[in-house]
Amino acid sequence: MSTDASPATDVKITSAGISLTPVAAEKVSALLGQEGRDDLALRVAVQPGGCSGLRYQLYFDDRALDGDTITEFGAVKVVTDKMSTPYLMGASIDFVDTIQKQGFTIDNPNAGGSCACGDSFN
Repeated sequence: MSTDASPATDVKITSAGISLTPVAAEKVSALLGQEGRDDLALRVAVQPGGCSGLRYQLYFDDRALDGDTITEFGAVKVVTDKMSTPYLMGASIDFVDTIQKQGFTIDNPNAGGSCACGDSFN
């Protein structure tokens, strides 16, 4: 991740759109703490691919891109790019830690359908 990127000129900070459950926010905060950096945000993106047409990507990012939407949950920032934001409006990110499954899940009302593995949607 590059730290010499120029600041974006068209960045929107909002409290609407994507949501993060308290459990997910706590997990993201803990993971960010392990990184030892205070300039990272959780970037959630929608990319072409997967068996249903689109798939989610979640990763830590220090870039601010033109058209980004930033949603703040306490000290945790969630960033979506201009193309992904409409697909993620109303989506909720949670963190599940059970015997059967561990990881982040996305409940997205905009997804018309998903694949059996749950990694992609249309």
